[in-house]
Amino acid sequence: MTLLTYTPPLIVRQPPFLRTSAVEFLRTPPFPALLSLEPSSPLRLQFLYRAPNVPRHASFPVCRGLPIVAGADLTQDAVAVAAVLAGAYGLVSTFDSLTGRNLIQQSLSRKLVHILSGLMFMVSWPIFSTSTSARYFASLVPMVNCLRLLVHGFSLVEDDGLIKSVTRHGNPEELLRGPLYYVIVLILCALVFWRESPVAVIALSMMCGGDGVADIMGRRFGSAKIPYNPDKSLVGSISMFVFGFLVSVGMLYYFSALGYFNLDWPSTLQRVALVSMVATVVESLPISNVVDDNLSVPLTTMVAAYLSFNI
Repeated sequence: MTLLTYTPPLIVRQPPFLRTSAVEFLRTPPFPALLSLEPSSPLRLQFLYRAPNVPRHASFPVCRGLPIVAGADLTQDAVAVAAVLAGAYGLVSTFDSLTGRNLIQQSLSRKLVHILSGLMFMVSWPIFSTSTSARYFASLVPMVNCLRLLVHGFSLVEDDGLIKSVTRHGNPEELLRGPLYYVIVLILCALVFWRESPVAVIALSMMCGGDGVADIMGRRFGSAKIPYNPDKSLVGSISMFVFGFLVSVGMLYYFSALGYFNLDWPSTLQRVALVSMVATVVESLPISNVVDDNLSVPLTTMVAAYLSFNI
């Protein structure tokens, strides 16, 4: 943080009711102390220079060392939550409608929801305020979806459209596995890392963009299987690395352009490539029956990205 100093000129205005000169007036007590100021000891006003990783619109009023959440910030965050929830509901409803009309296959619909919902959630982060409570408001969106998955997963309420959109075999209990892990990761990224760290950006990019595209490409063109895992294909793994890397870089650039990151791009590209490779290797391992990809991929990516960007 850079400290700038400014020396204001000494301006003396003569009151209209004084007949004496300004200098004579200032020589009367208690003003001699003011005139004794030497040029070498200027009156200083301090200005704080904004750090490069803080958005230009950021404002952090402080009282007794704790940030204050203004009413405007609460309103902004509440509106943002409503907008993102509406967008998420509209996304699932759209693909539900497309699946119901047989315009798109259920498996493709499920993966497109997998890809787009997480990325849309992450892209929406800048519309939240700069208050410290913004991340908690943002996490309400996946929390609502988490409750929805629990309610329908335990068959407390039926929703055939949701089940068809996000499950493989149309079984409500599937909502309590992959889809539930998915929204838990969204909550974790928002609460722990938020938009202040590239770790969450890369983790969600690999889980949504990388793993999502890998499944689509692997099902269509994955005839050549990985030797140590016949359930995974070479095309799928290559697609995960390529698209995970591209989506990660694109999202990092998005947040960097908005002022949240200040990255050294040659070094960043190398680190993102390394993290993408680690996540791709983990996704290709025959452990899906033990640990769901929606947990293994983002958690591995978080650890790799954290170590890579903090060393």
